Amino acid sequence: MEIAPMHGERVTDRLYLFSPEGGEGRNTVAIGLLKALSTKFDSPSIYRPASAHGEHTTDLFLAAARSFEKVEGANENHDAHIGAKPRSIRENLANARLDIVTKFYESEDLKKADYTLIIGSDYTPIAYPGKMVNNSLIAADLQSSVVIAVEGTGRSSYELAETIKASVAAVEASGAPVAGVFISPCTPEQKNIAPRSLRTLDLPLWCVPPADIAGLDTEAAIERRAKVFTDAVRIDDVLETLAKPVTTVVTPSCFQYSLLAMAKSNKKTIVLPEGDDDRILQAADYLLDRNIADLIIVGEKEQILAQAEKLDLGAAIAEKASFQSMNDEAVLARMIAELVKLRAHKGMTEEKAATTLRDPSYFGTMLIQLGMADGMVSGAKHSTANTVRPALQIIKTNPGDHIVSGAFLMCLEDRVSVFADCAINLNPTAEQLAEIAQQSARTAEAFGIDPVVGMLTYSTLGSGSGPDVDLVTEAEKIAEENDPDLKIVGPIQFDAAWDPDVAEKKANGNPYAGHVNTFVFPNLSAGNIGYKAVQRTSGATAIGPVLQGLRKPVNDLSRGALTRDIINTIALTAISAQTN
Repeated sequence: MEIAPMHGERVTDRLYLFSPEGGEGRNTVAIGLLKALSTKFDSPSIYRPASAHGEHTTDLFLAAARSFEKVEGANENHDAHIGAKPRSIRENLANARLDIVTKFYESEDLKKADYTLIIGSDYTPIAYPGKMVNNSLIAADLQSSVVIAVEGTGRSSYELAETIKASVAAVEASGAPVAGVFISPCTPEQKNIAPRSLRTLDLPLWCVPPADIAGLDTEAAIERRAKVFTDAVRIDDVLETLAKPVTTVVTPSCFQYSLLAMAKSNKKTIVLPEGDDDRILQAADYLLDRNIADLIIVGEKEQILAQAEKLDLGAAIAEKASFQSMNDEAVLARMIAELVKLRAHKGMTEEKAATTLRDPSYFGTMLIQLGMADGMVSGAKHSTANTVRPALQIIKTNPGDHIVSGAFLMCLEDRVSVFADCAINLNPTAEQLAEIAQQSARTAEAFGIDPVVGMLTYSTLGSGSGPDVDLVTEAEKIAEENDPDLKIVGPIQFDAAWDPDVAEKKANGNPYAGHVNTFVFPNLSAGNIGYKAVQRTSGATAIGPVLQGLRKPVNDLSRGALTRDIINTIALTAISAQTN
């Protein structure tokens, strides 16, 4: 799996062609763009995020790409160029978006291409009001720049301008950068009037006249469309526009795909002690089928496989999972001896150890201690305490760490942030808050985020006073002394940490205010309320908690976790294990 790039400015190797109509004018632009790209790239290809069963438009685009490419073999398989069906987007947009991103990066056909033209939704007889917004969101997921093709036919100058403005606004609101606009087909009058109506957009505007393709076969129609485009549009202008760096964002779908790719790049073995939970088995099936991680499922193999069959899961669990019975006497003997050795000073005996190991969380934790697994995910059926207690007693903290804290990766539509501590420490001291800050910065780095830490409270850099502010002020100083290279600001309010405009008013001159991506809350109440408020009110995806500070990764699930949450948590646990 290729790892998607993170947030930043770059020249992209992909372009998303978006159209409110998805008609013949859009198709002419698509073929014209492929022609233009072929003058610079050897094998431009196409990708359709959504395409209906039985449609032939994709074949038209593939035929055009083949006719223009200089290197054979980049556009061979129709299905390899389609991400999802329109129905799947209507029924479950979140899952469809992840599938579209995954297919884009994993398509062997697209890997052969040196540039990809992504062509948005076609016209369909099913009216779907969200289609424009969904195309915009998917463009952001794919970290692509966008060109918009708007049909001029039957539209007045005012109607055309308003359509373009609305389309540009929808794309930019999603976080995708707009590179330019095509009017296609475009009348001579529109060609003269449109630029004056759209000066405020400050975008390149190209006008493409109608392409008369009636009666032409596919090959001749492609040639006609390409000629109409190149006669009307200077190819060098288009290529120059596409060569400019654009700023892309990291959406939840993009980040979740990156998690899976990072985990797969260096596979680790994760133990799942709750093998009798349907969600655990569904998540295991997904990950094993894609070779993301090696999994040990705790339980009796025959019972687990029977349950997997009832759930209509594939062959991945039967063929790729490892199973560990809790009644395996050879393994239990090793565990009992090790547990007595570790906990003898606490009065642990062989009899007590045997009783303790009837708990799946203790049993799974001991598999890590014995070197049979690299990490563990639990909590689908047990409390956080059930998961954390064995880890603290058996695995213990990293050298240099004195506490364990819990961080969430908060995936919003345009960024990923770290929130901590949201799970473990009730009222941390200044020293503990400083340690949470350093642990959270390491977590951010592990997932490709350049950490900028904000120590949160109700005051920004001295605007308010009181014991709570003093605590955070001291914690910030301790963290800075412990790690002089740490980018950190505090005490600071959330709005000044998050928003550059607010930061300019409240923390003018501070280089980190307004750019914080790693938020340290002053206590557990604030952290837990904060992450849940953001999750529920903004629709953010909360991945975690990541238990920070442990010598080996053990991560907790919410008992209400969905299968997708479990998949994400297993992936991030595998990534954490790569650095241990």
